[in-house]
Parts: sequence; structure tokens; C-alpha cells
Amino acid sequence: MIRVPAESPGPFPDAWRYCVGTGRLDLALRRDYQDSLALVRREIGFGHLRGHGLFSDGMGIHRPYTHRGARHVHHSFTHLDQVVDACLAAGIRPFLELGFMPSALAGGDDTVFWWRGNITPPRDTAEWTALVRATLTHLVGRYGAEEVRTWPVEVWNEPDLPQFWRDADEDAYHRLYEATAHAVKEVDAAIPVGGPALSPGARGWLERFAEFAERRDVPVDFVSRHAYTSGPAQHVPFGVHQTLAPAGRLLDQFAQPRRALAGTRLAGAPVHITEFNSSYRPDNPVHDTAFHAAYLAPVVVAGGDHADSFAYWTFCDVFEETGIPTAPFHGGFGLLTHRQIRKPVYHLYAFLARMGPDLLTRGDDHLVTRHRDGRVTVLAWAPVDPTGTSPVPARHPLRLSVPLGARGRGEAFVRRLGVDEEHGNAYAAWRRMGSPRSPSPHQLDVLHEAAEPARSHRRLPVTGGRVDLPLTLARHEVAFVELTRVSDETPPWWDERRLLGRDPG
Repeated sequence: MIRVPAESPGPFPDAWRYCVGTGRLDLALRRDYQDSLALVRREIGFGHLRGHGLFSDGMGIHRPYTHRGARHVHHSFTHLDQVVDACLAAGIRPFLELGFMPSALAGGDDTVFWWRGNITPPRDTAEWTALVRATLTHLVGRYGAEEVRTWPVEVWNEPDLPQFWRDADEDAYHRLYEATAHAVKEVDAAIPVGGPALSPGARGWLERFAEFAERRDVPVDFVSRHAYTSGPAQHVPFGVHQTLAPAGRLLDQFAQPRRALAGTRLAGAPVHITEFNSSYRPDNPVHDTAFHAAYLAPVVVAGGDHADSFAYWTFCDVFEETGIPTAPFHGGFGLLTHRQIRKPVYHLYAFLARMGPDLLTRGDDHLVTRHRDGRVTVLAWAPVDPTGTSPVPARHPLRLSVPLGARGRGEAFVRRLGVDEEHGNAYAAWRRMGSPRSPSPHQLDVLHEAAEPARSHRRLPVTGGRVDLPLTLARHEVAFVELTRVSDETPPWWDERRLLGRDPG
């Protein structure tokens, strides 16, 4: 029996909800994307959205032309306005990642992804900073300075990897960052700018970034990095398999920036983990499973101890880094598949969104919070084995003594929702129906139905102001439980025994 304290030691951090990731930004022009964004905003409530490709050719912002023998640059914001309008209409703000390089400004032809994001430095730094200034000036003019000041601006993506920044040239990145940060501040000194958006494998980059920023007196309002726990890709057609480290390794990565920056000028800077997931691949089937939700539950619950935000990568499977997906379940990063089929990890976040603001306790397999109206909410999860080598028990027992209002007797209404291998698991249903690549309308209806969590409710006695709450979690289950004091308003003449008109005598 775990006795839950009656008094809260403080709030439950909502760093998990500050930001979420997305594919390249021009995907926001699609209806499926916008429908998915509206759903996650409504049911989960993410505050910001970060994605690649703001300056890539698909957004069409940088438009050089020749007139009367001279080269000029026109900045066009047609797609940018539609993307930002779609975000704000859904109630979510941009977290602006400045990249990749427009091809007409690029210093080379090196690209990344199926959609060919250019990863080279600008061949003309002045033209690059003019692009940055023009874009932010436009955004401030259209949406207002007070609004845009709430949009963090991140310079580039994983420059420590040659896949994302040519030759992983650290000095070249520092030059890009310095020019870009000053350009941002020239538009409005209150717009937050930061970086360097490092990969999990970066060694020494953050410390040297801090030294560079201090030596050159460069603005850095926040620092950012990414976190993943998967091993090398084992390729199969249209997918990969990978080993996974224990989920606690993600928390170690979340904590790394503050450790690295202790004693530097950036020691007190906010830390944003602008991408995290288990696998770094958008075609790993583990993302679609019930295992994945239980694997990430302790990370999402405890991540706020180590970072100011940590953005799940990504909110939906409208995402094309390795090409157009070949099936609704293809191992995509998303909380949602195409057509808004909820994955088990979606429900982990949706359950968190129903938790109360006041923390009561948390442990290796549970979180307990309280709402201001007295409701107590529990998030519980079954432990997992990421190696797959040891048998996972079919049942995981958990028993909590939950405080529920003033001392005394009474009853509690207990509501429970859960996802596991058999419930809230559309991936399992899809596999059983033969893994259709293009599900029919009826099959889509069945998959949406299969994605619904299991639901149950009951009453439990309240004794001495407490409820003895026994929970038995199935394999890879994540459960949400809500307890509310019953105020019984049943009329005195009501008798269930008389429902069929019989006199009970």
C-alpha cells in the first residue's frame, strides 16, 4: 500500500505540454495536418509547434530575381502567412526553427531528407541576415510584437551532425548563430533567440557554444538539444528496427545541458529539448505500439525536473523525411496516424492533460495529482523491458491509499480509462485485419473504434477521508483514474429492484 500525502508539495510541472514537434512547415497547408493539429490542441493543449523547413524552397520565402541586369531578392510570405494562421487558428504558437538554406542562397548542393532541405551555410551572410530580418519584421507587423515575443527563435537544427550542417563545421555554425542572433535582436530585442539544437551524441559542443557566446557577447536567451534512445538502424523495406536503451536515458539527456553549463554565462538559461522520442527514425514500428506509451510514461512525468520543455517528435504522421508513408501504420513519429487515428502514446498525453495542477506524489509507476475542485487523478503505467529479453508480467499490481476531502466516511466515484495491448491499440487491430495499406472507409471506422481506450467506473468506500484504490495493470498498460466524492441525490423512493414493475415485498 502506497499512502498518498494529503498535502501537495507544489505544482505538477507542465513542461511536457509547452511544445510539440512537426514535419516540415509547408505540410501545414494540408487538410489532414490541420485536422490533426486541431485535435491535439483541443484534447492535449500543446502551447507551441516546432518544425523544419521555414526557409526551405517549399515555403517560397526567399525569391531572387534579375531586373535590368541586376540581382535582387524578393521576400514572399504567402505560404508563411497560411501556416502561421493555421497554427494560431488551432490555438498553438510557432517555435521558429531558422533553417534550412534556400537553394538560391546556399553555399553548396548538400541536402537532407526526401524533400531535400539544404544543409550548407549561406554564400552571402548579409543576404541571409536580410532574410531573417525581413521574415521577423513581417511577422511582427502582421501579428504584433507582443505576440511574436512569445515565439522562441532557434538557429538551425543539429549542426553537430554532418547530415544537417555541412561537415558539422562548428566554427561556421558559430558564425551563422552570431549573425542570426544579432539580426533577430535588430528587429525586436525582446524576441527570444537560442540554440544550438544539438543531437544526443554531441560532445563538448554546448560547453564551447557557451564559451563562444561569452567571448563574442552574443545573445543567447535559451539553449536547446535533442534526446533519443535508439541504437543503429537495422533496415528492412520501408522501415527499420532498433535496440532501445532504458527510458531513463532520456532523462539523463534532458539533464545534460544544465550539467554542462554550470559555471558558465548560460547556467541560468532556459533549457528546451526541442525533439525527443525513443527512435530517431520516422519508420520504426515501435512508435505505433502500446509498449511505446508505457516506455515513455515515466519520462513524460519526470521530464519537467530537468528541462523547461521537452517536445515530443511529432504530433502526427503527416511527415515525409524518408518519403511518403506507404501505410497508415508505418512506424511514424506521430501521436496520430494519417486521418487522426490515435496511437497508444496519444492517450498517454491525453491522460496527462486530464491530470490536476497540484502534485500529491509520484513513483516509478504512478503519478497522483489533485484538481482545485477536490478531484484526485492518477496516472499509472506497467513497467516495460526495452531489451525484450526478460518476460514481462501479464499483470502489474498497484495499491494506493488516496486522500479524498475531509475526514469521514462516504463513497467515491471511480472512473478509469486504459490503453494496453488489447485496448486503445489500433495498431494491433490493423495487424489483425491484415495490415491494409489503404484501409476502406469501413476499416478506418473500425480502427478509430479500436483506438478508443477501455472505460470502466465503480464506487469505492471512503474511510477516514481516504480511498483504498487497488489497480491491476495489464501488460504495457497506461491507465488514468479519477476519484470524486459521491454526493448522493437518489430520491428515497427509488428502488432498482422495481425496474421491471415487480413488487419486492
